[in-house]
Amino acid sequence: MDWLILMSAGLVAGIMAGLLGIGGGTVLVPIMIALGHSTVEAVATSSLSIVITSLSGSIQNWRMGYLDLKRVLALGFPALATAQLGVWLVNLSKQFSPGLLTAAFAAFLLINIGLVSWRNYIVAQQQRYIEKLALTTDIPPTERLSPLSKQMHPLLARVITGGFAGMLAGVFGIGGGIILVPLQMLLLHEPIKLAIQTSLGVIIITALSASVGHAVSGNILPIAGLLLGMGGLFGAQISTRLLPKLPDEIVSLLFRGFLGLMSIYLFWKAWQQW
Repeated sequence: MDWLILMSAGLVAGIMAGLLGIGGGTVLVPIMIALGHSTVEAVATSSLSIVITSLSGSIQNWRMGYLDLKRVLALGFPALATAQLGVWLVNLSKQFSPGLLTAAFAAFLLINIGLVSWRNYIVAQQQRYIEKLALTTDIPPTERLSPLSKQMHPLLARVITGGFAGMLAGVFGIGGGIILVPLQMLLLHEPIKLAIQTSLGVIIITALSASVGHAVSGNILPIAGLLLGMGGLFGAQISTRLLPKLPDEIVSLLFRGFLGLMSIYLFWKAWQQW
């Protein structure tokens, strides 16, 4: 029964990965904790499964011509080092109460709800600005950048975006897409679907780096990780085909609702572990 639950969880995570450009750890970690695994094991094993899920979705995006390898590598390289920093922080947390990391993950899920709402706000603002440009012909070309985006050197923007995502991958067993997508839109002026597709490619790098670090530390449950990854492989194939056609408002609403329920559950688990 646990095997069936793990594969089903991977399937759901894979669908979320393709639709929202995330690794799926926000789904996988709470489910593994519910099955009785420690938070450290859940975080580490989630990283392994995310490698498979993100690779599956990115290959499909590449086949459809939606994957820009230059964008992926520019964000992925800064994430390599910071993912190891995240793994170090997880190993450090073993010295404290196991409820500490569980509570931190629960708080992160609540932050994710705000990040998804922030991303949706950016999308709506950009769409209104595009519509305004379409109706106005007297705006000089130098003023046609979105007013939502502050000017930042592209290299610095990529280091910040990729580096932050890598650290989150190591600490919480996620791919980092939950921050990759909004930061690409805000700092790099990327449209939503391009940000999602690039994010899924970068997650291969962040999750792989985090998995290596966790494997060296002996935190990963390989069988569980492979089962989650197999489910995610099929889920990502489904959702990457749907993304170009499906508006994400309903998916986003369901996702935020799931995060809210999971955060309440994990705060309760953290209270028990303390």
